[in-house]
Amino acid sequence: MHVERLAAPLGAIVSGLDVAKTNEATWSRLDELFIEHQVLVFPDQEIGPDEQLAFASWWGPLMRHPYAGMEGRPELIELKNLGKARDHNQHWHSDMTYEAAPPKLTMLYAREVPLLGGDTAFSSQELVYEDLSDGLRTTLDGLRAVHTAAAVAEAHGQDGADAPQAVHPVIRTHDQTGRRSLYVTAMFTQQFVGWTAAESAPLLAHLWARSTRPEYQARHRWSVGDLVMWDNRCLQHFAVHDHGDEPRTMHRCQVVGPIPT
Repeated sequence: MHVERLAAPLGAIVSGLDVAKTNEATWSRLDELFIEHQVLVFPDQEIGPDEQLAFASWWGPLMRHPYAGMEGRPELIELKNLGKARDHNQHWHSDMTYEAAPPKLTMLYAREVPLLGGDTAFSSQELVYEDLSDGLRTTLDGLRAVHTAAAVAEAHGQDGADAPQAVHPVIRTHDQTGRRSLYVTAMFTQQFVGWTAAESAPLLAHLWARSTRPEYQARHRWSVGDLVMWDNRCLQHFAVHDHGDEPRTMHRCQVVGPIPT
């Protein structure tokens, strides 16, 4: 396999590899690369749903989404372009932080892409944490925040009051590297524990703005056959909807992660 960096802050492109033929030695090397680069891009893959799920399973048990899943393969989600007005992912976020144990990684396979546009951007929350002042770090180290899936539930026609909800530390420690990162997202983080929503709003807005600065980002331009995996424990991502109604079809799965600490 050949490895080249995707961007200065994070990410790598791994070419010359058929993920359907992964063995233990290959997986061990890929896991090292994943921990180092946080985003891995595998171009020119020709795989079906079962092969994608099998590849993801090297990293652990697959995790179902509470409101989506393909018939016969509930761990796999088909994402189609339904138009910008119906696109629920136009926010920076980490996936499913409203779960007690959110996914450690998300894997996306491109089956159909627009001629131009439809990129996915990633932002390193470890770099965000490194750039915080000592005073702000001290404040955030003692905080926990409420994450809710209410908006996701309502977008799928469900009652938001019954949506999953979890409490996580605002500063998260990576279970494999020990590195620390900011762990709040505009999509799911509701308020700090012990604070009112009104009290939480100004600080959350400041953190959301800091967490997506250009210098923390990498961006992937999709081609059909690209398989991309990213570390949900220390990244946020954003699916850019700049391609109008052009078709864009992705298959997504995720792997169970640890309880954030």
